[in-house]
Amino acid sequence: MLVLAAVFALLQLANVTGRDTPDTKNYLSYALSLRGDGKREAAAATIDYACAGGAAIAARRQSVDVVRFHLPDPSHRVMAECRAREWRNVEARLRAGQTGGHTVPFMPERFMRIFEVRPGYPLFLVPFVTLFGATWGLWLAGVVVTVAGGVLVFLILRTLRAPAPLCLTGQALYLVLPCGTTAMRPMTEGLMLALTLAALWGCALALEDGRVRAGAWLVVGSLAALFTVKHSQALFLGLCLAVAGSLVALRRLRRGRAAGRGPAVLAVAGCCGVLGTMLLSRLLHYPAESESLQDLLTHHFARPDRTRAWPEFLHLQVNFWWEWLRRQLWEPLFVAALAAGAWGALARGRRRAFGVFVVAAACTGILTQAGHPDMGIWGGRLIVLAWLLPVLGVPLLLEPVVRGQVVLPAQEGSDRAHSMR
Repeated sequence: MLVLAAVFALLQLANVTGRDTPDTKNYLSYALSLRGDGKREAAAATIDYACAGGAAIAARRQSVDVVRFHLPDPSHRVMAECRAREWRNVEARLRAGQTGGHTVPFMPERFMRIFEVRPGYPLFLVPFVTLFGATWGLWLAGVVVTVAGGVLVFLILRTLRAPAPLCLTGQALYLVLPCGTTAMRPMTEGLMLALTLAALWGCALALEDGRVRAGAWLVVGSLAALFTVKHSQALFLGLCLAVAGSLVALRRLRRGRAAGRGPAVLAVAGCCGVLGTMLLSRLLHYPAESESLQDLLTHHFARPDRTRAWPEFLHLQVNFWWEWLRRQLWEPLFVAALAAGAWGALARGRRRAFGVFVVAAACTGILTQAGHPDMGIWGGRLIVLAWLLPVLGVPLLLEPVVRGQVVLPAQEGSDRAHSMR
């Protein structure tokens, strides 16, 4: 397990810069503000980091451009243009009085308010950027949170008593599939994946290891931490776990079996997460669903608010999922991986209850994508939580082969020849 983690960390040295997205500036400036930097000081460090990433990407692209590869390195020009552009924007907003909150005003105040209510990831970044600076701090934070996710996959499969090779397979799948790639980006997704896996580990402890109380507290703690990272994810995960626990308990009762404490306790933990998220978000005056909807339909409040937001949103949903399905049928790896993961998670009777919780956690990725149906948001990062289904399900699907419970054709022929002799 540790060797896999170390190899992964070494491989990530190939891309120390250039992983950031536009939202990274908001999280980095938030973290710098939390450690005590002023607005302009935080802006300077954030702009330098973002522009250095853009310059590195420009240099890499030109080096393999069949027309421009022989031209001078564009890094200095791109860096200077980026700095001038970002500082003009920030200075204009600061002069206009947009000085509140922890984030540097790179975008309109209504948009920045969405990031102000997500202190969890910036808090996680503070020790890294303080000790190692912005570039290496963000890289190391990405490595730590991604490796932690892989280790949690290993621990979940060990709790399910899967053989060690399959636990390592699950860890490797997490690192090489889009889970690892997305978790390495300086965004909230890596921490969200790790906390979701922590909640699933709690489910495994409650259902498979008999430690119901410890598992329930781990689920509640993970949901509480998720609330600080992205409260909509805490809401989705709590809801899905509550539904999964209720379904498992009802199914056992209908079959005349004792439901056990595990599913019911996990359902209660999920309900507490839902109610707590809704109550706290209202008490703290977090942006409501309507704000997120207007952000989507007005392209980050760059246009006037939509008067018929919900009908337009539903129309966009239909268009989005038709286009999404068309693309998946064109390149069906994701759909095939989901099918294999669901088969592995739900096929075996003893672990089928936990498989329901894995499917529920994966559904939060679908819900997150449905909440923001936009094809152009840095690949599939919004739906990335759905990849947890193949990460955990495929090793379980392979377990009968590893344990020798499936007779392969070559083995069957050998056994038949042996019996004839």
